[in-house]
Amino acid sequence: MTTLADLTTPCKPNWCPGCGDFGIWTAFRNAATKENWNVGNTVITAGIGCHGHIINFVKLPAFEGLHGRALPVATGVKMANHKLNVFVFTGDGDSLGEGGNHWVHTCRRNHDITIILHDNAIYGLTTGQTSPASQKGFKSKSTPEGNPDEPIRPLALAIAAGATFVARGSAYEHERLTELIIAANNHKGIAIIDVLQACMSFNPEVADYYKANTYYLGDDYNPKDKNAAFTKALEWGEKSIPLGILYKEEKPSYEMEIPQIAQKPLVSTPPLKRNIQTLFKQYL
Repeated sequence: MTTLADLTTPCKPNWCPGCGDFGIWTAFRNAATKENWNVGNTVITAGIGCHGHIINFVKLPAFEGLHGRALPVATGVKMANHKLNVFVFTGDGDSLGEGGNHWVHTCRRNHDITIILHDNAIYGLTTGQTSPASQKGFKSKSTPEGNPDEPIRPLALAIAAGATFVARGSAYEHERLTELIIAANNHKGIAIIDVLQACMSFNPEVADYYKANTYYLGDDYNPKDKNAAFTKALEWGEKSIPLGILYKEEKPSYEMEIPQIAQKPLVSTPPLKRNIQTLFKQYL
């Protein structure tokens, strides 16, 4: 079984004190030990941002893509070997700004990957500019008079685009987030977890705001009700930010519907060698 020692790298996490990335890192490593995710069965990808440093702090095969391009990297890995557990670590700027188009189409295709969105509603790595998730009126280096834009609601966008597992968690509740990550990976199809966190250097106020205004969905909530899920995904405000699994739908994943890889991974299929000399001679 995978142990924390197996996942430990020589690099110690260097996020700012209090950063929510520590909580996500902790929850993911705990999930990996419970589920035996290891160097032989798991790959992680990341985009550009503070979140991307996680590939240095978890000893698993990893690839850090260009800004906004973590999702196409992950889908390429999954298409080549769909037996792997594939996790995407991405930020609200990375995936909703530069990579917004990939967000929509990855959801639409229902690739069997797990996306963990580090959502601190700001560009932290570039020292505090407004991101697509920043609230209207938010003052930052890029919007000193206040953000004029309405924020993107990533889970509502995901549901509308066709995602089949949509959830929200908190970076400050490790045990619950651990179980949410496990549930997401066990889902066959695209699974998205919007993890609320604070950037303690450039947007620290949201830490207390999230703690005061989030609540967990109860046992009476039905995550199969798409209309209810979409309504929940749009809820935001005082005492009205839901956590937990908002939506879950059973549907064949993209990889299951591609006949060339449905039965076995692409990496297990030997290349077909063909002599094309006859073809070339036609053009001589």
